[in-house]
Amino acid sequence: MKNLILFFAFLFTTTLYAHVGDHTPDRGIVYTINGKEVEGHFLMSRDDKVFIELQNGKVISAPLNDFSFRNRESLSEKIAALKKLNREKNKVKESSSINRLSAVLSLFFFTLFLFLIKKIENIGFAKLMFICTSIGGFLYACKTTEAVVTPNPNTQTTIAKTDPAFIEAVYSPFKSNVKTRYDNTYFYIESNGLPTHNMMVGITSWQQQVPIPQDYTGTNSWSIPLNPELATTPLSLKTNFMKGAVAIAPNGIPIFNPLNNRGEDAFIIGELDKWGGHCGRADDYHYHIAPLHFEATAGNNPIAMALDGFPIYGSKEPDGSATLPLDEYNGHDYKGSYHYHATTKYPYFMGAMRGKVTLDPATPAPENQIIPQAKTSAIRPAGDPLKGASITDFKTTGTNAYSLEYTLNNQKGYVNYSWDNAGNFTYTFIGTDGKSTTSKYTRK
Repeated sequence: MKNLILFFAFLFTTTLYAHVGDHTPDRGIVYTINGKEVEGHFLMSRDDKVFIELQNGKVISAPLNDFSFRNRESLSEKIAALKKLNREKNKVKESSSINRLSAVLSLFFFTLFLFLIKKIENIGFAKLMFICTSIGGFLYACKTTEAVVTPNPNTQTTIAKTDPAFIEAVYSPFKSNVKTRYDNTYFYIESNGLPTHNMMVGITSWQQQVPIPQDYTGTNSWSIPLNPELATTPLSLKTNFMKGAVAIAPNGIPIFNPLNNRGEDAFIIGELDKWGGHCGRADDYHYHIAPLHFEATAGNNPIAMALDGFPIYGSKEPDGSATLPLDEYNGHDYKGSYHYHATTKYPYFMGAMRGKVTLDPATPAPENQIIPQAKTSAIRPAGDPLKGASITDFKTTGTNAYSLEYTLNNQKGYVNYSWDNAGNFTYTFIGTDGKSTTSKYTRK
């Protein structure tokens, strides 16, 4: 019987490598599926579903998109690793079938052998058959499990270089305010940071900032990669890029994360005007949602370009047809290329940065930012929130001169400001009590 034990030990160890999973002897991983938390271990991926073994031994499954962004990132890595493992195993796929047949034949002959020696060992035949059948079934189960892994959706890496003329068409409707150029790596966009449409009206959560020009020119212009690549693990905008721009609108205005630097939906909490923008701490105007109002001038062109190099379309596909179903990143593959779509609900234009980007090492998540990134130039200290104020009017009062009107406790207040060509700025604040203060600043 010693030889039999050694045989089964050898047969058992040559088949266990096929198991997949992330089992640990202690606690499992907490997964969030459609808002509900469960604790368990990743088991496998099959038929576009992820299988999780719970702590009580029960196995549940759900589509990858039903998991939280954080879970999807880690699960995608596991699925990719398993796919790589299976590719290596497929190199010996033909021999595996032969090995399975050999294992079955070996069991048959050893069953016959045990039958012949059962009188010597005094072991019941039924018991021997039960043992052999159980082991055979176990080996077969392990073998059939090893190769069942859903392909990683992030395997596409080859994308044609973007034609600069394609991006040029995005910004051409605003050439009076936007300048463009390109080299072999980037398409560059220059502007003064001020849109031609009105601003600020409709904001109900205001930090007393007002829009002034920014020098987005020369080496400080915006840069769109001409050679976009899909990221293996897209970075979620829920946990990244809460500082700086993630896309550039066709009028040269940057588009920031829909979430502010506190992780709040800027649109929902009233920080944005009727055009989807507001001013930052440097009096820099920018959007936090992809402004769908640009569809009126875009035609079938994108309404913005993301800083990963992929376009952002509005409510229609490039051929003018209705938008096709979107993935978890608010985009999809379309005729061999990838693009995002702007929507009226969160995430508004992108749930994650689908393409590869370079991160500024000096800015840790969640306030990490993409580089190259144009810089803003503040000329005065940042304002404080004016609780309860609503911006009711914003108008031009002269050359490089504006007046902002706000309402607080049914009383009106104003910010009147202007600047000259030498970079001298004058701000006059008129409170709801009628008191006026004036401050002057010079841009260095």
